[in-house]
Amino acid sequence: MASAPQSPRLPTELPGLTFLSSSGGLMAASLQGDSESGEATPAWLAPAMAANGIGSFDWDLHSDIVDGDDRACLILGIPLDDGTGHRPPPLNSESFLAMLHPEDAPIVRRRVARAVETLGQCGAYYRTVFADGEMHAVRFRGRVLADERGRPSHMVGFVWDATAELHKRVRADHLAVLREERTRFIKEAARALSEATSMNDVARVFTELPLPGIPPDGLILAVLENGRIQILRSTGYDPDTAPPPHNHVPLDADHPAALALRTRTPVFISSRPEYQQRFPGAWAPMVQHTRHSAWAFLPLIASGRPLGVCLVSFAEDRELDSEDRTLLSTLGGMVAQSLARARLHDAEHELAAGLQRVLLPRRVPPLPGFSTAVRYLPAGTGLQIGGDWYDVVPLPGGHVGLVIGDVQGHDVHAAGVMGQLRIALRAYAAEGHPPAAVMARASRFLADLDTGHFATCLYAEVNVDYGAVYAVRAGHLDPLVRRADGSAAVQPVAGGLPLGIDPESAYPVTRFTLDPGEMLLLCTDGLVETRTIDIDEGMERLRRTIAGPHPEGPAALEALADRLEEQAADSHDRDDDIALLLLRWEGPAESRPRQLRRRIQQADLAQISEVRGELRDAVRRWGVGDLADTVELLTSELVTNALVHTDRDAVLTARLYQEGGPEGPARLRVEVDDESDLWPRRRTPGEQASSGRGLMLVEALSDAWGVDPRGSGKRMWFELIHRQPKAADPEPQP
Repeated sequence: MASAPQSPRLPTELPGLTFLSSSGGLMAASLQGDSESGEATPAWLAPAMAANGIGSFDWDLHSDIVDGDDRACLILGIPLDDGTGHRPPPLNSESFLAMLHPEDAPIVRRRVARAVETLGQCGAYYRTVFADGEMHAVRFRGRVLADERGRPSHMVGFVWDATAELHKRVRADHLAVLREERTRFIKEAARALSEATSMNDVARVFTELPLPGIPPDGLILAVLENGRIQILRSTGYDPDTAPPPHNHVPLDADHPAALALRTRTPVFISSRPEYQQRFPGAWAPMVQHTRHSAWAFLPLIASGRPLGVCLVSFAEDRELDSEDRTLLSTLGGMVAQSLARARLHDAEHELAAGLQRVLLPRRVPPLPGFSTAVRYLPAGTGLQIGGDWYDVVPLPGGHVGLVIGDVQGHDVHAAGVMGQLRIALRAYAAEGHPPAAVMARASRFLADLDTGHFATCLYAEVNVDYGAVYAVRAGHLDPLVRRADGSAAVQPVAGGLPLGIDPESAYPVTRFTLDPGEMLLLCTDGLVETRTIDIDEGMERLRRTIAGPHPEGPAALEALADRLEEQAADSHDRDDDIALLLLRWEGPAESRPRQLRRRIQQADLAQISEVRGELRDAVRRWGVGDLADTVELLTSELVTNALVHTDRDAVLTARLYQEGGPEGPARLRVEVDDESDLWPRRRTPGEQASSGRGLMLVEALSDAWGVDPRGSGKRMWFELIHRQPKAADPEPQP
């Protein structure tokens, strides 16, 4: 049996692969005529290959030498001249594979080896680097031919340049990556713009956006205000050396931003000469001295209304393609929608803030003997306006009235009702009505408004002379008191129905006292109640917060109010507005005017007893206690006379005047005002008469008395003189 023929080395290793350039190549090796068949090479083949840039090769697998034509060598990057007029030396396989891209060489090696093994065809696309460093792409197609023994002998085929395909593929890959980046950018921009709540937020988000594929050199967001385009925010400009252009541009100006708004279509300018040619009026004053060379003006249109312009500028000339313009136009549409929402939000917020500023006290008046701190925090959601309020009312005699309340609801209607109720309650308190009457009248007032709203309220009158607090509560939270030793506790106050529910409801008064340096805290339920914390737990947390030693002085009280406000603002569960009022009684002051003023309702004669008791306490505090019996008797006569003989309320005012220094006499003056024009007459009553002795007592017991006319009604008064007792002479020493 004859031995099997020896096969040539397969090109798995491609040893000694050498390219020789010749003018024959495949034409001479494979495509020439077959002498046995008599076929000849078609005459049109060579011109057709030349016209299409196709080269041919013949690889002798036994000798590892490839015979290729000149065109094939040029396509493969093999030089035809070594610089001396001769052919360069052959290249071995390793030298040739070194010219290929590292990722493509193993692919070419595997495909050639498989074709040799199977006596089949192979083709490949690979990248190669020419001697000048430029990357090219090559495609080849070959078939392995066998010799008479059936062994692989030659690989013949074609090769052509695919560099254009390489550039096309690279560009396609680049565009695919860029489209992915732009899709991601649109999503991120939409998310960021949706989170922007104010116009400044929208401007900040826009001017910080990294545009993919078209990195800008400058960004400007301008808004249309009163017919002029005004810059809201910009980046890429130094405001000290080169302030942003295109500011305060009239809408009818010959300017690209104005044109974009008038036509509601973007304006793209690719170079500085184009800008100067199209808009000469805007070129010199606004753009000539800037460094930018290309611009895109994007009109911001929302619901058919022009809102402003986005300006994107570039440092170099740039002709934006259709995809760039589509991206910028899409971005302009998103910015316009976000700007429209932000403008509405800003308008609502300004309306709410302005209305709340008008309805709440602009400032707390200075109160001798007291330190106060107030805070209002709107609800975290909605229009940020509600019915919570506070008020501090100076009362006659240096006393102070404290009000904290909450009208049902968190809308403009609730805020309007709150404003009316606050003014009414303040007026009732300033007239001198006692706390129970103030609350009862406020309840009737709210019921008469017929708004469908009710309100909770706490009113407390604090006596500046000795720290007594008279409090009434209408369905509201109890106050908290921090004592001088640092302890804090809820102060129970007897309560009644919320205001506006029952016009005839009565409100009991609770009396408690403060020592100098002690603090009273009044608040609405938004401070202590959230979606996850009930009122009892919230009150306990608030009590622990204010307890403990604290510095003295107004600054310390303000610091405590700030801390309580910050804690409430940081809560994510809060959905109610908050009103907070802090008051600390500093103690009596000798220089403070000594005065007591009370309004006595005509229909409530029982108040006369209460007023007599307060007047007796005041006289004793003022150091003229020996006048207490006389002043109580005479005051009862004047007040009873005013209430019995008129159908209106009476106002009692008692003042103590110190004359001639601390050692001089003190003059106590008591006045009773009414609105009746009927003057009292002094008469002598009979033995069995039950009335008629009032003025006789006043005349007999007072040092002076009289009746004075007023614009409406009259004023009856009397005065008592109190003289300091003389010091006893010292006893003689033995």
